[in-house]
Amino acid sequence: MSHAPSPGAAEEFSEHGHTRPLSGFGLKVVVAVALCFSTFQLFVAAFHPFSSLVTRSLHVGFLLLLTFLIYPATKRGARHGGLAVWEWGLASLAFALSCYQWVFEGDLIQRAGDPTDLDIVVGCIVVLMLFEAARRILGLALPLVCLTFLAYGLFGQYLPGELAHRGYAFTQIVDQLAFGTEGIYGIPTLVSATYIFLFILFGAFLEHAGMINLFNSLALGLVGHTKGGPAKVAVLSSGLMGTISGSGVANVLTTGQFTIPLMKRFGYSGVFAGAVEATSSMGGQIMPPVMGAVAFIMAENLNVPYAEIVKAAAIPAILYYVTAFWMTHLEAGRKNLVGLPKEQCPNPWRALKENWYLILPLAALVAMLFSGFTPMFSGMVGLALTAILILGAAIAARMSSTAFRYVFWLALGIVASLFTVGGIMVILALIAALIALCFSVKGGRQTLHTMQQSLVDGAKQALPVGVACAIVGTIIGILTLTGAASSFAGYILKVGENSLFLSLLLTMLVCLVLGMGIPTIPNYIITSSIAAPALLKLGVPLIVSHMFVFYFGIMADLTPPVALAAFAASSIAKESAMKIGIKAVQIAIAGFVVPYMAVYDPQLMLQGDITVTGVTYIVAKAVIAIALWGGAAIGYLRAPLNLFERLFAAAAAFMLVAAIPLTDEIGFAMSTLFVAWHLYRSRNA
Repeated sequence: MSHAPSPGAAEEFSEHGHTRPLSGFGLKVVVAVALCFSTFQLFVAAFHPFSSLVTRSLHVGFLLLLTFLIYPATKRGARHGGLAVWEWGLASLAFALSCYQWVFEGDLIQRAGDPTDLDIVVGCIVVLMLFEAARRILGLALPLVCLTFLAYGLFGQYLPGELAHRGYAFTQIVDQLAFGTEGIYGIPTLVSATYIFLFILFGAFLEHAGMINLFNSLALGLVGHTKGGPAKVAVLSSGLMGTISGSGVANVLTTGQFTIPLMKRFGYSGVFAGAVEATSSMGGQIMPPVMGAVAFIMAENLNVPYAEIVKAAAIPAILYYVTAFWMTHLEAGRKNLVGLPKEQCPNPWRALKENWYLILPLAALVAMLFSGFTPMFSGMVGLALTAILILGAAIAARMSSTAFRYVFWLALGIVASLFTVGGIMVILALIAALIALCFSVKGGRQTLHTMQQSLVDGAKQALPVGVACAIVGTIIGILTLTGAASSFAGYILKVGENSLFLSLLLTMLVCLVLGMGIPTIPNYIITSSIAAPALLKLGVPLIVSHMFVFYFGIMADLTPPVALAAFAASSIAKESAMKIGIKAVQIAIAGFVVPYMAVYDPQLMLQGDITVTGVTYIVAKAVIAIALWGGAAIGYLRAPLNLFERLFAAAAAFMLVAAIPLTDEIGFAMSTLFVAWHLYRSRNA
């Protein structure tokens, strides 16, 4: 992977936390633990040897173990490196306590709801360790939010009026959080321990196989030479990267190493370059087929096939990137920024011809998801096919005859296809045979090292997501126990009696405010628990209501003061994270109309009574609204816009949001008038 973040960048920013610079024995231990973590997850996915609760507990144990090894307690620890004896002890204790569910599984089931003193002690320690791990890796904001909910569970009976609950014993709360499936081992942790880890590993393998280089070459070749080409390359490459990686921050730290310096070299400011990359990368969470962790949580929570979530996200994801692409085009026009010389841009079709095989695992994954296979099985097969490609390429490269290479790849394809008959064991046996062959061919050991590094990187990349999924379980547990979500939902319903738009606006503001302090996953879980049910009762379709919350949870990741993507981009752009976050909101703001339009016309998310005409109409309307809103935000179309023109364009876009014939007619009339006037004025300027 040629454009991986440098070690320095990784130390400066790593998903909000500061990593410990390890070497020698400490580094070997971290690598070994990461390999064990990935191997455990693959073993679970292939053979399902444990009960669901034990799997979740061991998953959290690995998360805590690896977090305490990699992330120090203080910034000073990040500077000095090394592990103190107490930190070794803390990491070991965290994993040992995770085995409590495994060792005493039968006893815990028999005394469910009646925990012993030892259960309470173990539960308290695990919860405290989880809070500490979240503080180290995600910062203070999320633990403080979770602590607020925990305090509500403990002392909420003393609050006035409807805010109060009946009161719950300390032991009851600990039991709820640490020993059931509605606390830290709830649905988010289940999804993290199954789907999410596999798809993160899938993305890590594809990155090491050269997918980033392919995406960059395609983006450079297709749009690099156009007006504002470097920024458009960032949008396109980040969008393509989003198809295999559901992590916005990871996208920034990979594609951003290439795109941000490129944009700065061609005249874009560091702030704008960082904002474009941050905005484009965050869209990866909603870009099918490999979406962010929230998509898997949503599918599990709503009990719908993952393919349905992918279907609902497809058009909004495309429109998200259309928005980013359009905003960079307008900014380039406003500042008269040119693209790269065409002779410096690679031939995209040649790059695709040379590396087309990298698309096969992704294509297989999409086909399986839409054929009814579970995400876990699809992810496992997609990951296995990627491993076969990496290993097979190393062996085929040493074959002197082209005919032999064709025969070799044909044989691999035939054997791999037998998984439909023999199951996953066929794939595993094939991988084992290829690994054995790699030991005997030149360059094979390097390939095996690449695969090892993919397993290690996948385990490390899973840490922020997994820890967030686990700690947010405290919120779920308290909301489930106390029923507190119904109070806010009732308020939204009261507002919605008079105006659905105000209810949507209130929900959006909650998402954005929460996003100022916490990542997308807990943001979605909180707002989906309290706001999505209310929107459903107001007539918003189930998936649409949850996608509305999800979309603005992504937008919230760009919102200062705590904007993870902006912080990641700032480490590369060498600019203020606050300035990058503010600019990123400006770039993304045109896309704010998309979820609103989906609520008023669910066909935008391919929900409800779908017709080709209806989908075409709503998509065309959305594109016009985005175009006008973007012009108003940037202050430029073919020529600079004055204040009145910007306000008029924004009003026209606003009229197109609601699916009401009258507002549509007014919006189209205003749009036509605005475009005609702007063309006339720009030609005669």
